[in-house]
Amino acid sequence: MTAEGTQVVAEEKAEEITRIISNAKKKDNLNKNQLAFIKRKHTTLSMINNPYPRPSKPLYKGQPNIILGVCLGLKERATITVVDAITGKVLINKSTKQLLGDNYRLIDRQRQQKRKLSHQRKIAQTQSKSNHYRESNLGEYIDRLLAKKIIEIARKYFACSIVLPKLTNMREQINSEIQAKAEQKYPDSEELQKKYAKQYRINVNNWSYARLIKSIQNKASQVGIAIEESKQSLKGSPQEKAKELALTAYKSRNKS
Repeated sequence: MTAEGTQVVAEEKAEEITRIISNAKKKDNLNKNQLAFIKRKHTTLSMINNPYPRPSKPLYKGQPNIILGVCLGLKERATITVVDAITGKVLINKSTKQLLGDNYRLIDRQRQQKRKLSHQRKIAQTQSKSNHYRESNLGEYIDRLLAKKIIEIARKYFACSIVLPKLTNMREQINSEIQAKAEQKYPDSEELQKKYAKQYRINVNNWSYARLIKSIQNKASQVGIAIEESKQSLKGSPQEKAKELALTAYKSRNKS
């Protein structure tokens, strides 16, 4: 809501409305409604070109070599790494717990809610009752908290963009993470690995990755930070995956 931000939006809207008016005027024998529509658009265009006074604040401008990568995982909701893509130096790493701080307790509360809902749905199913049990807005609130903190860190280090993992391979990502844990727990028994993996899926939170990504995208657009996408690696720690996302996006950007 600054003068600079308003100017950017005004220019985009003015161009769009001018195009609409131009196309409308190309038609022959305009009726009363069409003429009224054009008049309204002219009024809107006049208002856009004469906005209300707003406070001045320079638009955000990040450094092109500083990139923030976001790794999404099953147990770790989000892990971020800020990287200098030219030197490869990691400027900061943050886990979900570090991002949320005192609000991390909400994660445990959400897990408890999900387990309770899962149990209630199972009972309703066995009794052939209607399933009306729904999750609260706690998960959405946690996503907003994470997104807000991620944007704060991106601005603090003047990151030019935030790199998010593509959702298309998240199922593969989760299965790989669970299998790795199962193999580490029971290296000599495939049967125990399968049982452990099944129970792990039940006990560990089932995140809404699309919702978190949308929250980050919305927050980033408000301050003018670009969003990029890249495929998240199946191997490595969350910090290593986040770093690789950032560096891969930087290399891809330079190639294009």
